[in-house]
Amino acid sequence: MYQKEKSVLLKHFDFIILDVIYFQLAYIFAYMLRHGFIFPYTDTKYRELAIILVFVQFCVGFFMENYKNILRRGYFQEFKKTVFFCSTVIAIIFFYMFVTKTTEIFSRAVFLELWFLGNILIYVGRIIWKRNVQKRMNNKKLLQSLIVISTMDRIEETIKSMQERKYTNFYIAGIILMDKDNKSEEFEGSPIVAKGENAVSYLRECVVDEVFIDLSEQSPYLEELLMACEEMGITTHLNLGTNRLKNQNAIVENFAGHMVITSSIRFAEPRQLFIKRIMDIIGGIVGIVITILLTLILGPIIYIQSPAPIFFSQERVGRNGRKFRIYKFRSMYPDAEERKKELMKQNKMQGLMFKMDNDPRIIPIGKFIRKTSLDEFPQFFNVLKGDMSLVGTRPPTVDEYEQYETHHKARLAAKPGLTGMWQVSGRSDIVDFEEVVALDRKYIKEWSLGLDIKILLQTIKVVFTGRGSV
Repeated sequence: MYQKEKSVLLKHFDFIILDVIYFQLAYIFAYMLRHGFIFPYTDTKYRELAIILVFVQFCVGFFMENYKNILRRGYFQEFKKTVFFCSTVIAIIFFYMFVTKTTEIFSRAVFLELWFLGNILIYVGRIIWKRNVQKRMNNKKLLQSLIVISTMDRIEETIKSMQERKYTNFYIAGIILMDKDNKSEEFEGSPIVAKGENAVSYLRECVVDEVFIDLSEQSPYLEELLMACEEMGITTHLNLGTNRLKNQNAIVENFAGHMVITSSIRFAEPRQLFIKRIMDIIGGIVGIVITILLTLILGPIIYIQSPAPIFFSQERVGRNGRKFRIYKFRSMYPDAEERKKELMKQNKMQGLMFKMDNDPRIIPIGKFIRKTSLDEFPQFFNVLKGDMSLVGTRPPTVDEYEQYETHHKARLAAKPGLTGMWQVSGRSDIVDFEEVVALDRKYIKEWSLGLDIKILLQTIKVVFTGRGSV
């Protein structure tokens, strides 16, 4: 019998419960520091908030994937995850108090102390418990015994890929090489326990929980091994993707009646995409309200300085090559596109994007609205329509897209965004288009709701400081 891998929440439910306990302890200590030796649960309002606090913790852990790969994280990475977790929980609590108009009932000092104590207790608690879990996961008595069956030309890559994944629920008990002429007794620290003709007898006579078969489809032993493992009731893992897919981010699924290995630059859960879209809708509505107010202020100024429509519309390329029209406050003179060709010699970008210092096509107010990113606000209409997201990759112009090489299109694998990893990394400091592509790929491969929130917060900082604007 084989136990399927649990979801992140079930797999790390112990960490979730411990985080709740530590945060409640921090809540008690913070309350006592402010109000004396009294438990917060004796106060009705603080007792109700303690329950809400637990609910918020579960939601943040669930939607922000704070527990993903927790056992493989280093000390500093764990510290960053802990600070992000506690900060997000406290921010949501403050927002809740603001919406419910209860900010004056609760002491802000309690929550600042809760944030500080919570970070300490949860971080130290996670580190101690991780060591305990890691120690147990290195105990072979508690792990599944795995036999790897392969050939000399494939075994090195297979074993190395397995050894790179620490803290799995198995250990490599032995290797069976189907090459009859091999004389080695071990490989990469794992013993070679049998050769081709002895494989089935070894599996029958020895302790074997699971078998990993890494053979080509043309191997004469493949069918015999599969049938033998099925007869013996041994859990079998057949490596389907060795020869075809180099992308490790792949899953096996039933697609239109066919069993396939599906590979993608990033897999996303439906719940994650649902929350991202909800964030986009809420952000889009708020952004449109602000855009209307900005139109009343900036519209007349733009028109007086350059009599023409105050909004600029341009065809851009979105997710996987879909075309749509993007909207901005106009910051340039109407003939900007025609004058672009004569200014190409002053382009400071290396590659397929155009940027230049002191662009003569920009109207006077345009310099201000570009520096403060106010020209981007009409794009909230694109966000609400679904053409764009709050966070993503910047959509290229059609002429840029038509010059793309194969690897450039990877940056279009996600919906384009108002802001992204490139923007918060210093837009004016990056002059190599390949670096832009690398940052966009990094964003897509590492995407999570937590990363989106982090980029949004960094974007606010960039807007107020003007760092990286052009």
